[in-house]
Amino acid sequence: MITHPEKLLFPDDGISKGELAAWYEAIAPLMLPHLRGRPVSMERYPAGIGRNGFWQKDVSKGFPAWLERVEVPKKDGVVHYPVVRDTRSLLWLANQNCITPHVWPSRLPDLYRPDLCVFDLDPGKDEPEVLRAAALAVRDLLAELGLPSWVKTSGSKGFHIVVPLDRKAGFGAVAGFAHRVGALLVERDPEHLTQEFNKADRGGRILVDTGRNGYGATFAAAYAVRARSGAPVSAPCTWDEIASGEVGPRTFTLRGMPARAAAAGDLWADLLNRRRSLRRPLERLRRM
Repeated sequence: MITHPEKLLFPDDGISKGELAAWYEAIAPLMLPHLRGRPVSMERYPAGIGRNGFWQKDVSKGFPAWLERVEVPKKDGVVHYPVVRDTRSLLWLANQNCITPHVWPSRLPDLYRPDLCVFDLDPGKDEPEVLRAAALAVRDLLAELGLPSWVKTSGSKGFHIVVPLDRKAGFGAVAGFAHRVGALLVERDPEHLTQEFNKADRGGRILVDTGRNGYGATFAAAYAVRARSGAPVSAPCTWDEIASGEVGPRTFTLRGMPARAAAAGDLWADLLNRRRSLRRPLERLRRM
């Protein structure tokens, strides 16, 4: 049951908590395969996106007995993350005014071995053609290394590009691989790309953010709504849509996605069956 479904979470767009919950209920069949077993960090906006929200990782209090949790060690303690496996759990998040569930790149039963390697392109300026070229450069370099990749809109400024992994490598190896790939991308196009995390040091270039691959790091889940005006969705898309310029970071929205999902289905469905080892790609990367 959704409490206070009339509450406006996106006041400028007239989108209520009930409408957000209805979206997550409708998209659950496509979203849950990518969400199951991953610790979730909740980005919550109890007063709507016009007011400050907050992040919540630990659900040690005030959660229903049926909600699955996982106890994850941290420095000086543990965190009890919620784990979503079904529609009821997803709707529980929505009822907490969680607009965006952010997930780990690993999943149970082995949280120490990622099944995804994530590249997050974060542009400093609104230059669609440059961003598009950067995304395709990531795809092409990964292909050189023998790795297929999938892409989704971030629902914010850039794109998320992921590689499915066979879960043989730990966080250290995956993070190291991603950082080396980022470094090579910057070496090939230093005018437009950077690995400088501080915005003041980027000079307007696109950050190739590989920090999503560390232990405890997260990224916006596939099909998650973002807390931005218009309720954009972080939605899977095709490389052809990126190359043609048909799709940008905020192309898909909560109200526009039902028709998109009905027509396209889950564009990431095959990702789950295409897991790859990093052993040979790391060897190729070292030779480069």
